Amino acid sequence: MDIFLKTTSAINDETRIKILNFIAVHNEVCVCELEEAFNMIQSRISRHLKILKEAGFLKVDRRGRWAYYSIRSPLDRFRQSIIKEIAYLELELPPLKKECNVTR
Repeated sequence: MDIFLKTTSAINDETRIKILNFIAVHNEVCVCELEEAFNMIQSRISRHLKILKEAGFLKVDRRGRWAYYSIRSPLDRFRQSIIKEIAYLELELPPLKKECNVTR
């Protein structure tokens, strides 16, 4: 029950829905890319990412000082269906900016 509530709470925020969709569209993004794209400070982005990660949507890959987020795999059907439904919303997402000196 706890993970169900965390999952539904995580998607009860427009910014988190957009961040989740942004990551799903771009496959893997660095925190600095999210900061730049959403014009938010690192602490706010990190808070949203923590909530989405704890809800079972995201995985993090740390490379040196950078943290890269992607959709967790494998993903259960419930979360898969949520991500699919979010994609149907046709949200206007900011462009992915590559200005944070990150090498992939």
